[in-house]
Amino acid sequence: MSSRRFALTPLRLVWLGLALLGAAVALWRGEWLWQDARATEIVAQIALAIWCLVETMVRRNRAALLTLPALGLGIGCALPLYLFIRSSRIV
Repeated sequence: MSSRRFALTPLRLVWLGLALLGAAVALWRGEWLWQDARATEIVAQIALAIWCLVETMVRRNRAALLTLPALGLGIGCALPLYLFIRSSRIV
């Protein structure tokens, strides 16, 4: 039953690949911890952080909190990571 929870569907593989790509690009360009971030990116990160916190309280999906440290690598890493985590089954 636990293997079903972590099943990697094609869409989940896309989310995971995009999260890894977003992290790699941020590290390659040296854009971690909000260096060279535009105001619109910071607003998007704040919106994602609030969404993750509210969703954690409502759905009790504690794994979604892993998105918060990923925000340091930018929205290109954090948003696909959140979608990857959210698309898993909640037990």
